[in-house]
Amino acid sequence: MAVWARQVSRWCCLLNSARAVEFTRRLRSRGCTAQACRELASLAVLPAGNEDVLWRLQACRHVSVGSCSPPDSARDGSFFSPESNLPSVQLEQGKAETLPDLNAKALDEDWDDIPPSSALEVISEEEAVQIIAEPLLPIQSSTLRDYVDHSETLEKLVHLGVDLSQVEKRQKAGQLLLTLDFEKDVKKILLFLKDVGVEDNQLGPFLTKNPYILAEDLESLETRVAYLKSKKFGKSEIAQMVSRAPYLLLFSVERLDNRLGFFKNELGLSAKKTKDLVIHLPRLLTGKLEPVKENLQVCQIELGFQRNEIQQIVYKTPKILTASKKRLKQTFDYLHNIMGIPHHMLTRFPQVFNSKLLRIRERHMFLAFLGRAQYDPAQPSYISLDQLVSLPDEVFCTEMAKASMQDFEKFLKTL
Repeated sequence: MAVWARQVSRWCCLLNSARAVEFTRRLRSRGCTAQACRELASLAVLPAGNEDVLWRLQACRHVSVGSCSPPDSARDGSFFSPESNLPSVQLEQGKAETLPDLNAKALDEDWDDIPPSSALEVISEEEAVQIIAEPLLPIQSSTLRDYVDHSETLEKLVHLGVDLSQVEKRQKAGQLLLTLDFEKDVKKILLFLKDVGVEDNQLGPFLTKNPYILAEDLESLETRVAYLKSKKFGKSEIAQMVSRAPYLLLFSVERLDNRLGFFKNELGLSAKKTKDLVIHLPRLLTGKLEPVKENLQVCQIELGFQRNEIQQIVYKTPKILTASKKRLKQTFDYLHNIMGIPHHMLTRFPQVFNSKLLRIRERHMFLAFLGRAQYDPAQPSYISLDQLVSLPDEVFCTEMAKASMQDFEKFLKTL
């Protein structure tokens, strides 16, 4: 083919040039004049196949160090022929030397300079079927799935259990992952999370929720963990908080300190109770504070709880701080105004605010139908609010309502 012909020709030229240079250097080392060296070197690069030139080169390669001067015929410009006798010069018996091999490194470097074959060059069908075309990397895509085969980082994250379909829904998270190198950027963060206490089977779900941590500075992450330890959080407690609130370590030390100070001062809690509060619900440190402030006002102004009662309710049931205000007011209205539960009883069993209102209504109405809706602990047949909302249906019917499950199901159909 054309490209191989050009390459072979280039090799031949390089070989002849190198032989001429080496030949000249050897002649000079044996005392030949510059003119004689040039004349003999010019012969070394003549085209192959000229027997006369080859014979002359062979003769010259055996010339000894002491007799390297050209003959008279050479000085006159007319060289001797193969059939003529050698000039009468004094020859010393010496070992014949051969030209060294061409420098492979130089040839390799020059080989790289050979331009690639043209896209318009005609090739055979056999060569065409052997060409394997790599799939093109999409310039842009709405899904990370198109890049998994081209990115080692994405491939290894998938093996860890990261759900890329969820990651790509987060703002600029997909672009972030495509710019990261697994060995340089991702591996150190994974080792850090394992050292913090995140389990291996939780790394995938964790990074699915918070892929941005892979771009965080490792020293900053270590500083935030050190701050939590300084606030008397144990290693297992930090691991629990980080696992349940993946964005926790994205917050600076100053912001974490402000959040802890807010709950301590707003609720009037001690340092220990504040720590227990955020351990129980660590997303209080990462969520917005506006809903928390609004729920505190609802509890105090609209629901009528005292400050000390709010402290007890929040400490036992932190979720009330992030609950829907509408749901919170509806549940309180049914418990307090329909069922007749006083504030101090709701303060004692605040977990009822986490239960579904439908569940509370169905069970209360069934107990009232049976005449067993008694929520005063000073009265006989007392029904605990905690058990009212926490027991399974079968246990509720047999132990509290003293009825069968079939009776309860029939009653529900009448509602």
